[in-house]
Amino acid sequence: MRLKVAHTTRYEFSQPVSHGLQRLRLTPKSTAGQQVLDWRMQYDGAVEEVSYEDHNHNRVTLVSVVPGVSEVVVHCEGLVATADNHGITGHHSGHMPMWSFLAQSPLTRPGPRMRAILSQLDVSKDETLAALHRLSALVLANVAYAPGETGVHTSGEEAAALGLGVCQDHAHIFIGAARALGVPARYVSGYLMMDDRIEQEASHAWAEAHVDGLGWVGFDVSNGISPDERYVRVATGRDYAEAAPVTGMSWGAHETRLAVQLAVEQQHANQ
Repeated sequence: MRLKVAHTTRYEFSQPVSHGLQRLRLTPKSTAGQQVLDWRMQYDGAVEEVSYEDHNHNRVTLVSVVPGVSEVVVHCEGLVATADNHGITGHHSGHMPMWSFLAQSPLTRPGPRMRAILSQLDVSKDETLAALHRLSALVLANVAYAPGETGVHTSGEEAAALGLGVCQDHAHIFIGAARALGVPARYVSGYLMMDDRIEQEASHAWAEAHVDGLGWVGFDVSNGISPDERYVRVATGRDYAEAAPVTGMSWGAHETRLAVQLAVEQQHANQ
């Protein structure tokens, strides 16, 4: 499948910015199950300083905000060829050792509610892969998908206690629970082509766990499936903080308003 992606992120500042830096993880790489055919990034109100590969093997672009602007716009557009590998991306790459994906972070660390979800899983009955699929289903059964109830700083435990969350929360709960079972797990940010619409309000997120004999395997808890040809992987990390599409800092603005425009659609041969 050939997926066309157009993603615009717009930051509006309450006052002109004197200085600012933004770290962009918005460039997908060719990996198992996807080949990047074309990808372009454009900036308004910002200047690209450097592009590099981080410790998680993500392509990162560092941009500086033009002093005095009240708005920064980052536009990404490209074409990615994808295939259905049943969520399997295979061998580990990057500079992070596998044991680092067993260590909990503040966003993934289990508390009483996450441990209660995990207690519903009898790992003695299943091999690892089957147990992880059952864990994914348990997370969704206990934490209903509900936009607007949590934020980017909400931990997996907080979302589990609330019983509500979005894809980011589902991923954090799954990752924390998998690590508690001794299975390395990580966070994935990317894109998903929806079946019912092209325009979307946000990018997507899911989890990957490392299974002996298979390597990294994806679990989209929110949709109850492993990623297929409708998915584009962009960045990975130990949690959202390491794989967030945009992180940064600015001086001079008291308030910032964020707006995102995203379109993901299949490109047919005659287009």
